[in-house]
Order: sequence, then C-alpha cells, then structure tokens
Amino acid sequence: MADDTEMADRIDRAADIDRADEIDWADRIDWDGLRARAKDMAARAYAPYSNFPVGAAALVDDGRVVEGCNVENAGYGMSLCAECGLVSDLVAGGGGRLVAFACVNAFGEPLMPCGRCRQLLFEHGGRELLMDTPRGVWTLDQVLPQAFGPDDLDHVAAHRDVVG
Repeated sequence: MADDTEMADRIDRAADIDRADEIDWADRIDWDGLRARAKDMAARAYAPYSNFPVGAAALVDDGRVVEGCNVENAGYGMSLCAECGLVSDLVAGGGGRLVAFACVNAFGEPLMPCGRCRQLLFEHGGRELLMDTPRGVWTLDQVLPQAFGPDDLDHVAAHRDVVG
C-alpha cells in the first residue's frame, strides 16, 4: 500500500492530466490502498446495533489520507456514518479537498454512501470527486447529479434584494 507521500507524488504527476479524462486520472489513484485503509477503519467501527461496520478512506488534494468509521448510538438518529468521521478528520487536519474516496463493509467490499453522506462529500470534494463504487470508479456528479451546494446558497444571497 502506498504511503501518504507516495500518494501525493501520484497526484502531482496526475495534475497535468486533462480533468475530462477521468479514467486516466482514476487509474493513478491507489484504490487498493484506499480500500485497505477503509477496511482497517471498518474494523474499528462501533456498530453494536446493526452489526454492520463501515469504514471510509479518502485522498486529499495535498496527499493526506483521511479516514472514518461508523459510530452507532441507541438513539438511531444519533448514529454517525463513516463519512462523517472522515470529513471531521479532513477538517481537523487542516481542510483541503477530497480527490478520491472509498467506503467499504467489513469484508472490504465497496459500498455506496447514503444520501446525506453524498451531500457531505459534495461539500468537501465537489462534482469531480472520484468515488470507488460497486460498479467501478465514478465521479460524485454521476452519483449525485444536480447536487445542491454552496453555489446555490451564494446565488440567492447575491440576489437578496429580489427575494425580499
């Protein structure tokens, strides 16, 4: 598995690639390494109610890898998905943009984030975030088309005089 420095080198080399060539870009991500880190996180999950541990790992634009696991609560609505922990790790570590994301079950098999988590990932990775899905690597725009985001809020804020 590649360490954070090696992953950063891969991003630097891939930065010259046309962003429209998503397949070439996706091939430069250490997906096996991200899945392995996500599986390690799933082993740390606190899932006594569902018995469904989930782990997540993502590459940040500065080369760091951030991680998270699900943390359940007896009040189910209070449970945290693995993506919540991952984004907290991102923000606590100084921020940045997510570049590539993997989420897995206890067996290391890719999982799709729930709707709430897709929205959370959109906020911190944008439309071009590469996601390891059960059907291959997709962009977040493919997974969450026409996502609501900060631009929508900015648009209304810029026209407050019209809205009232």
